[in-house]
Amino acid sequence: MKSPARKHFEQVSAAKAAGTATPGEQQQGEQYELYNRALYEATRSLKDIKSIEHKVEKKRELLPDFMPYVDGVLGEGKGAKDDVLMTLMIWCIDTGDYEKALQIGAYAVKHNLDTPDRYARNTVSVLAEEIAEGVKIQLAKEDADADALANVMARAVAIIGDADMHDEIKAKVHKYYGYALRAAEDNEGALAQLKRALELNDKIGVKQDIQRLESAIKKQGEQANA
Repeated sequence: MKSPARKHFEQVSAAKAAGTATPGEQQQGEQYELYNRALYEATRSLKDIKSIEHKVEKKRELLPDFMPYVDGVLGEGKGAKDDVLMTLMIWCIDTGDYEKALQIGAYAVKHNLDTPDRYARNTVSVLAEEIAEGVKIQLAKEDADADALANVMARAVAIIGDADMHDEIKAKVHKYYGYALRAAEDNEGALAQLKRALELNDKIGVKQDIQRLESAIKKQGEQANA
């Protein structure tokens, strides 16, 4: 385990290198090379693990060692190409650390950073779809924090904005934003999101949910006026 002093040194060093890098050019510097090698070794070790659940556990165990680099780049970065940072964004989503994933995602979208080639999708599409899938899984759990998950989706929608992506992916974002709002008992907000999802993809599977929400909202209105 790294000492606090070591973590501070690595964060400051990463920040300094990121702050002097040329936007759009490959990130350079000792810390980038060290973390790139460390990530390579970590990725190799993950290939030996067959269980998805165990892979996620391993990523969760490894991530703290990479955070000094991430925080340094986010603090001072100017938008240099950075496969280390972008891979760690995916790891954060995989492990449920949506706060850090969205911080990296906002930085990446702002600076038009690409994901590593192996992901075969652009950054905004990866961020949108993986966050939506993660929230879908969390909502299915009995102890799901609906308010927190709705906030995650709200931030994801704000970061994604009007970025160009396949309608099917954007529809999925609005679908699970709607489901999170419904779980948080915001029926009107949920209805608006599900209608938007249906506009984007008429096969998204929300028509019955829309009908139920409309009925619930109508009933609430009748009770309020009784």
